[in-house]
Amino acid sequence: MRILLVASAFNSLTQRVFAELRDHNHAVERVTADGDDSVREAVRRYAPELIVAPVLTTPLPEDVRSAHTCLVVRPGPPGDRGPSPLDWALRHGAQRWGVTVMEASEERDAGDIWTSVPCDLPPAGKSDLYRNEIADAAAEGVLLAVRRVASGTYRPMPQSALEPERVVRRPAFAQELRRIDWESDPTRTVLSKLRGADSRPGVLDSLLGGEWFLHGGHPEDRLGGRPGALLATRAGAVCRATTDGAVWIPQLRPRPQPGGPVTFKLPAVQALGGLLPDLPEVHAPLRLPAQRRTWTDIQYREEGPVGFLRFSFPDGAMSTPQCRRLLAAYRFARNRPTSVIVLGGARDIFANGIHLHVIETAGDPAKESWANINAMDDLVEAVIDTTDRFVVAALGGNAAGGGAMLAMAADEVWCRSGTVLNPHYRRMGLYGSEYWTYTLPRRVGADRTESLMAEAMPVSAAGALRAGLADRVVAARPQDFGAETARMAAELAGDAGLSVRIGDKKAMRERDEEVKPLRRYREEELERMRRAFFSADEPYHALRGAFVRGESGR
Repeated sequence: MRILLVASAFNSLTQRVFAELRDHNHAVERVTADGDDSVREAVRRYAPELIVAPVLTTPLPEDVRSAHTCLVVRPGPPGDRGPSPLDWALRHGAQRWGVTVMEASEERDAGDIWTSVPCDLPPAGKSDLYRNEIADAAAEGVLLAVRRVASGTYRPMPQSALEPERVVRRPAFAQELRRIDWESDPTRTVLSKLRGADSRPGVLDSLLGGEWFLHGGHPEDRLGGRPGALLATRAGAVCRATTDGAVWIPQLRPRPQPGGPVTFKLPAVQALGGLLPDLPEVHAPLRLPAQRRTWTDIQYREEGPVGFLRFSFPDGAMSTPQCRRLLAAYRFARNRPTSVIVLGGARDIFANGIHLHVIETAGDPAKESWANINAMDDLVEAVIDTTDRFVVAALGGNAAGGGAMLAMAADEVWCRSGTVLNPHYRRMGLYGSEYWTYTLPRRVGADRTESLMAEAMPVSAAGALRAGLADRVVAARPQDFGAETARMAAELAGDAGLSVRIGDKKAMRERDEEVKPLRRYREEELERMRRAFFSADEPYHALRGAFVRGESGR
């Protein structure tokens, strides 16, 4: 079908639906719903057979709704109404939820139901659930709804047919409901509130004489103190005491002042800056005991001949210090007596490349961009240069830009079936680095590399497998991906032919180095990046600013 995708943002869910529809041979165009006229113009120009709205904060124009079949995706079960469905689900501790694909209607969330797909809500942050369980259900629901529309015989169910008790109208989830009472809330309650607003909007709180939005939360089992007090720092995060323990908070954002500039999420220590009192820096061991309940963004463990290096950076952004710490951890893993190293393997985002928020707020954004891209290059180079063992990149979630290229540096890429890749840089006005001019053509060929970079479109896991960007697609629930990759890695390590594969890749790397040294790829890429970073007439700085202010998609 000819489908027009109308969305308020080209976010992870919109990208997932876009890529899945294209996988199923639908002709898909997209338009940002930034006004009725833009939607009308896109409809007139494209003449779609169907309109799908995965993420919509404003209603579609009435004349568009009346002339076309318009499907709206809602992250809630049939009968659930209101602007904050997932927030209320987490507030009430729902373990099962769902996604409904309904026809756009004059009354919000009241249209006829084309399909609904149930899903689990395991303990995780709201943004994680949105990118994974909710996105899985949404993709399944949209594909089924499109088939039903295309059949011409299916009749959607009017919501008037629902039992009255299933129709629940809830208001917008107010910030007052998120507030933490540090004097009485136990750790479990604090974590629930933090995780329920980990990406947007954050939990508004008072700290060190100012008002801040807190983003993300993780338990701490050893530190404690006066409830609400800051106790320690670790890897850019701050630890704050609760009534019965403590929590780690990775990111903070100052509350913007009326008429003032937009504020950004930053590593908590960096956000607080000079306000932060003299706190101990508590380092977590790279190899945490299994019984520990604490937070660290990088962990290593071994199971026989397999080493697992897991990392999880907020929003997948990798600052200069994070890249350097991950490189140090990788070097540690590379010196262990293993035959297979698995990079990643956790649920949710794999990596998204350089940290644009940190760069935007740096005293010299160009200089910080340069430091960050070189730190990324150092990390990717270490992976490419690992010739004495087999390296797997295990993507439990999305990857973009330099994060996608980090995965491409591995010998094999394993993607969970719900993963979306954005292996390009153009939308940020960048040529790109991380040795993509070496790894991508090696994987997909020169022509496909050129089209990936030029089109700058998201690619599903299935599409990545067909293109050669991925080697295996793992059909697993998000919470099962780690265990399944561990099983697969053990199987790989036990393969009698593994040593031959390792020897072959070592010989290939040596031949490639003779033809063109890695340093030349890096120099050529960085020369283009240097111009983007340090030239005033390049679009990178304006595009970065628009992205971090929420004015564009990445």
